[in-house]
Amino acid sequence: MSKQEKIDNFDANGPGLKDSGLFGLPFDVDEAEVVILPVPWDVTVSFTDGTSEAPEAVLWASKQVDHYYAGHKDAWKMGIAMRDVPMDWVDLNKHYRKKAQEVIRMLEEGASEEDEDVQELVTEINEQCAELMDYVYTRSLAQLQAGKLVGILGGDHSTPFGLMKALAETQGDFGILQIDAHADLRDAYEGFTYSHASIMTNALTLENVSKLVSVGVRDICEQEVEKTENSNDRIVAFYDEHLKAKEFNGINWNSICEEIIAQLPQKVYISFDIDGLDPSLCPATGTPVHGGLSFEQAVYLIKKVVNTGRTIIGFDLVEVTPSESGWDTNVGARMLLQLCNQMGASNGRMPFNN
Repeated sequence: MSKQEKIDNFDANGPGLKDSGLFGLPFDVDEAEVVILPVPWDVTVSFTDGTSEAPEAVLWASKQVDHYYAGHKDAWKMGIAMRDVPMDWVDLNKHYRKKAQEVIRMLEEGASEEDEDVQELVTEINEQCAELMDYVYTRSLAQLQAGKLVGILGGDHSTPFGLMKALAETQGDFGILQIDAHADLRDAYEGFTYSHASIMTNALTLENVSKLVSVGVRDICEQEVEKTENSNDRIVAFYDEHLKAKEFNGINWNSICEEIIAQLPQKVYISFDIDGLDPSLCPATGTPVHGGLSFEQAVYLIKKVVNTGRTIIGFDLVEVTPSESGWDTNVGARMLLQLCNQMGASNGRMPFNN
């Protein structure tokens, strides 16, 4: 059945079918304009794990999300699809997570990162994490070369580095809009080169990443503050405390968004850590922090990026941890749809009417 035949036979007002794809849509990867790569990986998380289970859980939750999207007539016809969750990486994640937990236990009990036992485990874990980064890079590059728009569904925040690398090779210069409770600018946190706490340090090793604009950061160490202040304006942080102070002093969110977006270049990659939101929206996430953005504030910011004529060249949604209630993955699925649709709109893959 062709894509058009699937569109003609699809009931956009009906319930998501059990065997349907992401958001209950009928499209496969070859037909979709937006392709989501699931990365079930949370080996080096430093607090609580579980975000590796997000791809399957968000897929399930997404089938309860309605398709109507204000300003985009029949947005769903663009086509969104997710590749199958790679079960071999699920198994590897379980194996190496146990090894990482042993490292963290030894460090918390006073061992040094220089100790032989620690170094041996860290080296093994870093090598496996590097293989994952190469896996994500290879799969991302293949989809980009096929003309797809690509998003990553993690997993922890280390998972999108491969996509960032592929975009740096294919898109030229771009900026990263990071929505996050944490700066993620640590150096090889706990010895792990590809730690979730080091993703932006790693991203900045890519010369084509011309700017990092962080929004909502509220849990940060001195090293990360110094790195930001000494970056010659390559890193700009809009700390949550300062955003709240602006609002308390009567500055509206639209004006704040304009200030944020003015720092971004034409091409924008969105790195969305779910803990950038108020923790009432994501209580199960691995490292929740009080404060943060509302869902509507985050969506307004993303839409305004598109409305200014900038192009979203890729994105990730990470650190969604499934909960017994299903609340976290419900919120995650809805944010994923926002990211997919806005990336599609900014690239002219669907009608766009304000």
